Amino acid sequence: AVALLLFLLFYRSVPRPLFPENYSPVLESSDGQLLGARIAADGQWRFPSPDSVPARFTTCLLTFEDRHFYRHPGINPVSLVRAMILNIRKGRIVSGGSTLTMQLARLANPGKRRSYARKALEMVWALNLELRYSKKEILRLYVSHAPFGGNLVGLEAASFRYFKRPPHQLSWAESATLAVLPNAPSLIFPGRNDSLLLHKRNRLLDLLYRYQHIDSLTLQLAKSEPIPGKMYPIEDHCYHLVEYSAKTNRGQRIRTTLDYQLQFLVNQSVTAHAKQLAANHIYNCCALVAETRSGRVLAYTGNVPLLEDREHGNHVDIIRSPRSSGSILKPFLYAAMIEKGILAPRLLVADVPVRFDGFSPLNFSREYDGAVPAAEALARSLNVPAVKMLQQYGVEPFYHFLKKAGMTTLTHPAGHYGLSLVLGGAETTLWDLAGMYASLGRIVVTYAEHDGFYPVVQFKPLEWKSGMPESSDRREAARPFLKASAAWLTLDALQNVHRP
Repeated sequence: AVALLLFLLFYRSVPRPLFPENYSPVLESSDGQLLGARIAADGQWRFPSPDSVPARFTTCLLTFEDRHFYRHPGINPVSLVRAMILNIRKGRIVSGGSTLTMQLARLANPGKRRSYARKALEMVWALNLELRYSKKEILRLYVSHAPFGGNLVGLEAASFRYFKRPPHQLSWAESATLAVLPNAPSLIFPGRNDSLLLHKRNRLLDLLYRYQHIDSLTLQLAKSEPIPGKMYPIEDHCYHLVEYSAKTNRGQRIRTTLDYQLQFLVNQSVTAHAKQLAANHIYNCCALVAETRSGRVLAYTGNVPLLEDREHGNHVDIIRSPRSSGSILKPFLYAAMIEKGILAPRLLVADVPVRFDGFSPLNFSREYDGAVPAAEALARSLNVPAVKMLQQYGVEPFYHFLKKAGMTTLTHPAGHYGLSLVLGGAETTLWDLAGMYASLGRIVVTYAEHDGFYPVVQFKPLEWKSGMPESSDRREAARPFLKASAAWLTLDALQNVHRP
C-alpha cells in the first residue's frame, strides 16, 4: 500500500503537460525581431517558450534563487534545514528553502496555501520533474512561466514590457531586476514598491560581484542604472498581419518572411502618403511588398498605421479585403490571348463605340482612337479594346484562366460576371493580385536563368511564414500553363504604362 501510494505521488501527481498551452500569439520578422503580439486568451501576456534562456539572466536567476541548481536532484537538504531553523526562530514561515525545480512544481500546481505538507508534496514533485526533464528544460520551463508582476508571465513578455527589447539584449542591471521579480511578483514590480525593488536588485548585483560573475566597474555601472518606472506597450509594427495570424494560428510564435527594416520603412511611407490622400478625403491605403523570385512577402501594411483613428476604419485589413478589380486583370487577358496565338503586341485592335446587350464600355478619356496596337491598348488601359478582346477570347476560358492563376474570389459562375469581368465586374484582393503578378515575373526569371525550364508550380500564392520549402525543384514543362514568351511580352508592354 505504501509503495502504491509513493508510486501515485511520484508519477501521477504532476500534470502532463505541466502547463496548458495558453500563449500569446507572437509574430517575428525573418531575422527574429518582434513585429507584434496579442494578449493570451486568459488575459495574460505569456509568450510561447523560447528555445533557450539568455546566459546573463540565467546567472542572475540562479545566483538569486538556486546557486546549486546544477548539482542537486531537485531538492537541496541544506537549504531546507536552514529554512526550517529560520522559520522556527521567527515563529512563522519566512523562508521556504525551495529549489528552482520545487518552484516550477508550485507554478504547475498553483492555488495552494503554504504549509509543511504542501512543501513535502513539492519535494516529491521536484524529484519527479528532475527525472522527466533535463536541467536545461526545467530552467526554460520556469523562466517561461514565472510571474513577473501584473499580468506578465515569462521572461520574454516581461523584457519587452519593462525594457522594450528582447531578453538577450538586457544589461546586468536589467537582468538582475527581472531575476528578483518572480520571488514576490504581487509585492514588487516596476511602478510598485520601487525602493524595495531597487534594494533587492542591488543586493543581487553585490552577490554577482562576490561570486565573480561581474567586476567592480560593471557593479558600479549596473547600480547606477535606474529601474523601469512603468510598463511599455508591446510594439506593433505589423498590426493587420498580427491580427490575421492571431485568428489563424492561435497562441503560436510565427517566424515570418518579413524584413524588419523594410516593414518599418513601408509603414512610414504609407503614413506619409495617407496624409496627401486625406486632402482628397481618402483615408485608407495599404502596401504589400513581395519578392518576385520566391513569392515571399517582405512587407505587409494592411492599412494606414493610425489605429487610433477608428472613424475611418484603419483597423480593416485592405490587403485581404475583396474589392472591385478595376482594370488590373487586363494584363492576364493579354497574356492568355498571346498564349493562344490569337493576339500579338503589334496587332491592331478596334477602339470604337460599341454596345453589348445593354452594356456600353467607355474609355476613361471618353474618346476613341479607331485602331491601336494591342500592346499600346494595354499600356493605356483602354476599356473598349479590352472588352472586345474578352468577347473574342471568351468569358468562360478567361474565368478559368484567372482561377488557375490564383484568383480565389471568383465565387460565382462565369456567366454572372460576363464581359464586365475584365473591367472590374469581379472582386479580388491585393493578396491574390500580388501573388499572380509575382508568379508572372517568376515564369520569365526561371525560364531565363534555367535554360528554358519552368517552375513546377507556375502560379502560386505568396508566402508570409518562414520555414516553408522554396520551390527549387524545377523541371522542363512540355506544356506549361503559360509560356515564358507570353509572360515576357505582357510585362514588356506594361513597361510603357505612365501613371502620375
